[in-house]
Amino acid sequence: MIRIGLTGSIGMGKSTSAKLFAEAGIPVNDSDAVVHDLYSGEAVPLVEAAFPGATSDGKVDRQELSRKLADDPSGFKRLEAIIHPLVREREREFLERQRQAGADMLVLDIPLLFETGADKRVDKIVVVSCDPQIQRERVLARPGMTEEKFNMILSRQTPDAQKRARADYVIDTGGSIDEARKQVREIIADLRRKQQIEK
Repeated sequence: MIRIGLTGSIGMGKSTSAKLFAEAGIPVNDSDAVVHDLYSGEAVPLVEAAFPGATSDGKVDRQELSRKLADDPSGFKRLEAIIHPLVREREREFLERQRQAGADMLVLDIPLLFETGADKRVDKIVVVSCDPQIQRERVLARPGMTEEKFNMILSRQTPDAQKRARADYVIDTGGSIDEARKQVREIIADLRRKQQIEK
C-alpha cells in the first residue's frame, strides 16, 4: 500500500487536489478535517486548559485561538503538543482501515508535512504549487485574511521552492481544475505502473 503525503503552502490548491484524488477513488485522510473534528470533540478541554477562554459552547473558537496565537506566537508549540498526537492517532486508525479494505494506495493530506517530520511516514511526496502571485490573490480573497496574517502563516511554512525540491511529484494548480485533475490521474497511473513493475 503506497502512502502518498500530499502537501503545499497556503493557497496553493492542496484541498482541491485532495478532492481530485478522492474523486479518482483514492482514500484521503484530511488532517485539517481531523483537526476541525477534534476542535469540537476531544481536544476542547485540553485547548481550554492551555489557552483559557479559547473555547465556547463546547468547541474551540478558532478566531479567538488565532488571536491568542497572534499575541503570543510561542503558543504554537503548546498547541502542536496537544493536537499532533491526536491527529497521529486518527491517522493510524485510517491506515489500519484502508489496509483491511485492501487499498493499493492512499493519501495523507498533511499541510505541515515537512515541518512536523511527517515526510518520514510516507512513501511518496506530492507537492501542490502555483505562481506566488496566484497564491497571494487566492489567500487575500479569503474572509478575515489580512496581509499580516498571511505573512505570519507563510513564515511558519517551509518555502515552496524547498518543498518542490523534495517532492516526488508536483501538481501545478495555476491553471484550470481539469488540468489539475489530469496531473492527479497521471500521478496515480505512474504509481500503479511502478507498483506493478516492483511486483
